Amino acid sequence: MTQQIPIGPDSVADEPAGPDGTHALRPDLAYQRHAIVNVAYLGVPGAGDRGWVLLDAGILGSRGAIESAAAARFGAGARPAAIVLTHGHFDHVGVIEDLAEAWDVPVWAHPLERPYLDGSAAYPPPDPSVGGGLLARLSPLFPTRPVDVGARLRLLPEDGDVPPLPGWRWIHTPGHSPGHVSLWRAADRTLIAGDAFVTTAQESVYAVATQAPEMHGPPRYLTIDWEAAGRSVEALAQLEPELALTGHGRPLRGPGLRQALHDLARNFAAVAVPEKGRYVEAPVRAGEPEATRTP
Repeated sequence: MTQQIPIGPDSVADEPAGPDGTHALRPDLAYQRHAIVNVAYLGVPGAGDRGWVLLDAGILGSRGAIESAAAARFGAGARPAAIVLTHGHFDHVGVIEDLAEAWDVPVWAHPLERPYLDGSAAYPPPDPSVGGGLLARLSPLFPTRPVDVGARLRLLPEDGDVPPLPGWRWIHTPGHSPGHVSLWRAADRTLIAGDAFVTTAQESVYAVATQAPEMHGPPRYLTIDWEAAGRSVEALAQLEPELALTGHGRPLRGPGLRQALHDLARNFAAVAVPEKGRYVEAPVRAGEPEATRTP
């Protein structure tokens, strides 16, 4: 039976939203929640045109909110130098095509995500049988059309550098998707985990609405390889982060974050993995046919 790892309020890292609609986490890192998902803005306020980077691209309908926040934070008309994606699921690329075109920017992602970002393949279907709440049951209704930013797509280099983000490294954290990546900055031990783990029960409408801080594995209805997902959490726990922003839920910090992340890694099978599910019984490994099927 899956469990939860509660987190005390003193470990929650975010402050009230500022006038630009974002929550500041570091002088050059802020995030904004768009209904069910977070996007991040990397760059100091007032950075100006091409002086910042957008991480992930929200859900359908979030373009206006992202553009407004960017203008308020970085300056009117300030376009990013790039968009970096943790992965290509619908709630992280909802307005990627519109923004990439309007801003005329490259889109960076892991090579294994390429089929889902150049229009050539769709992800394996969601699994509503994993339980946990209404969002899981509704998952077959989520958008499945692959986006196509192939003309602007750039593949992250093998050496771990993130070209538009000096000082950051990418870490391959598969399981939730074949080419999922997390971003790590060792200088201040800041982790942007994407959906490698999340801090809310993303399967539950109630949990998503209340945003009570809890440590969870990746959203269950879209995770296709639980063994890989567990290894990814173990790798991130070993970093001993001071601050973590995830794709869903509130950011966490300090000893409470580290303890909860180690607890998740140590008890991953009990805490994160569904009792049953399509990909529990038949995982899809990176490079296998179902992971790159034509839509």
